[in-house]
Amino acid sequence: MPFRNCLARTFKAAAIRREAPASSGVYGLSNAREWIYVGETDNIQARLLEHLEETNTFRTEALRTGFSFQLCPPDRRVARQRRLILELNPACNGRMRRRSESAQRGDSNSMREDS
Repeated sequence: MPFRNCLARTFKAAAIRREAPASSGVYGLSNAREWIYVGETDNIQARLLEHLEETNTFRTEALRTGFSFQLCPPDRRVARQRRLILELNPACNGRMRRRSESAQRGDSNSMREDS
């Protein structure tokens, strides 16, 4: 099941401060064409604001225009994030996973980004 709270919100600081809770949960970054990234955190609002400030990452290569979130207790966040990644197939989670697998094999050009 996709985000239970699937209302698309504008990925801007004012909207994040107004609508994203400072609570535990999962979140997704998107644009009109695709899901870009699905993450989990103990503070949705703070993490979204951090993403907004990011430069030079996989997530910033794609135009991020929206976000969604779902409150989730800490002990269930990672499982819910994994489920959403399987369902939504976000572009950057797949790229990060491939890079992480390359790093485990010892490829020299690999790097991993954290959620």
